Amino acid sequence: MPLHDFRCQDCAAAFEALVRAGRAPVCPLCGSGRLEKCVSLPAAPGKSATLIREGRARAARAGHFSHYGLAERVRLKKNG
Repeated sequence: MPLHDFRCQDCAAAFEALVRAGRAPVCPLCGSGRLEKCVSLPAAPGKSATLIREGRARAARAGHFSHYGLAERVRLKKNG
């Protein structure tokens, strides 16, 4: 079920709703069915410290240090 953003044309309430196929959502405040589907921004992917560390380790094994800061490059070259 996709999550959509809606704005009610009667009371101007903005809300998100899970919409099943063949079902029309209604406004949770006034119960109106006159809704406008809004365009929402996609959520940015989360970046955890573990994902960053693993990605940098893969890049370092391949010899790519361009995305590291100068202090990190020096430290990695001394350790590795």
